[in-house]
Amino acid sequence: MNSLDVRGMACPLPVVSVKRALESAEGELRVLLDDGAPRENVRRFAEGRGYRVQEEPLEGAFAFTISGAAKKPEVAASERAGATVMLIGTDRMGDGPEELGRLLMKNFIITLVELPELPDRILFINTGVLLTAAGSEVIEALEALGNRGVEVLSCGICLDFFKKKESLAAGGVTNMFTIAESLLQARSVVRL
Repeated sequence: MNSLDVRGMACPLPVVSVKRALESAEGELRVLLDDGAPRENVRRFAEGRGYRVQEEPLEGAFAFTISGAAKKPEVAASERAGATVMLIGTDRMGDGPEELGRLLMKNFIITLVELPELPDRILFINTGVLLTAAGSEVIEALEALGNRGVEVLSCGICLDFFKKKESLAAGGVTNMFTIAESLLQARSVVRL
């Protein structure tokens, strides 16, 4: 069994390292990783590609045993063919006064819930992650979008930067690898 230690690595290096190891490894891969975002991101990455992940807690860390085979590329390509991704990089819309920009963004997200056609995934980066944290006026709308099948994800580095990871109130945490991959594989990207 091949082994990989990604403890102490900053996002997105744990996912990138696991991806490379899986591409060159034969059989099972044992990965030592930190709790929190690395653990969540590596699990989501591996399981999203069809691998089985067995988790074992260690002192101050975790070990994953990743096994099985990845999905065939043609299946993954067909799943991506129709994806619409929305990238929200700020907590306001437009370049005018901040108060107006925040009101416009709030109204936009609330209005999304009422539309018949929705994005497949909404990615929040930079100050956009403030919209997914406790105290945001759009938490209820983001939860409603999630209930309608929209994947709501916030950048883990951004949440850490603004000290909002513990107060994330809507959606999940993601990493730059998933953000980049989502944007490059999407049928269309809407940026706000």
